[in-house]
Amino acid sequence: MKHLLHVLDPARNVAPMPTEGWVLLLAQLPASPSSPRVTLWRRARAAGAVGLQNGAWVLPATDTHREFFDGLAGYVREHGGSAYAMETVARDDDGIVARFRAERAKEFAEFAERTGALLAELEKESARDNFSFAELEENEQDIDRLTGWLAKITARDFFPDERLKDAEAMLDRCRRSMEAFTAAVYRAEGVAPDLPPREE
Repeated sequence: MKHLLHVLDPARNVAPMPTEGWVLLLAQLPASPSSPRVTLWRRARAAGAVGLQNGAWVLPATDTHREFFDGLAGYVREHGGSAYAMETVARDDDGIVARFRAERAKEFAEFAERTGALLAELEKESARDNFSFAELEENEQDIDRLTGWLAKITARDFFPDERLKDAEAMLDRCRRSMEAFTAAVYRAEGVAPDLPPREE
């Protein structure tokens, strides 16, 4: 039987503020080989889990998260470790929520930096009239990566605040700037010369 080790699907993994506590994973793996520990760390982080201390991970209590930690516990045991998945309540929910928000804040800050860099790149290439197909493809790939990245961040942003709206607004700015750049490329290449010129 395959254990649940996939990254939680952003379309399903939208968890509200917990009302029934938390799910906790306590896991210990042998020091060698290191690959199972790396896999555990990557899977837990990708799902949005917060590490409370070495080997202890927490997520809001949902059926999806219970199943996920059960799968990780099975994976740990298969690789010679010990693991316990359980539910708990906390006397300091606000403190745990703050840990989740701090982790997402780091991601949103990095996302803002990347979207800002793309906007600057589009502005620079537009000022140079560098409306080439190669530049268009490169920037389209950047938009696709940013879109996928924000979907992943949103999926593990269990306690959203204004940072999510800011990130969505920045991505929308990138898309609108990209639309203008794309139209300019089509005009420059003679593909759609009837498109209205970009605003200066």
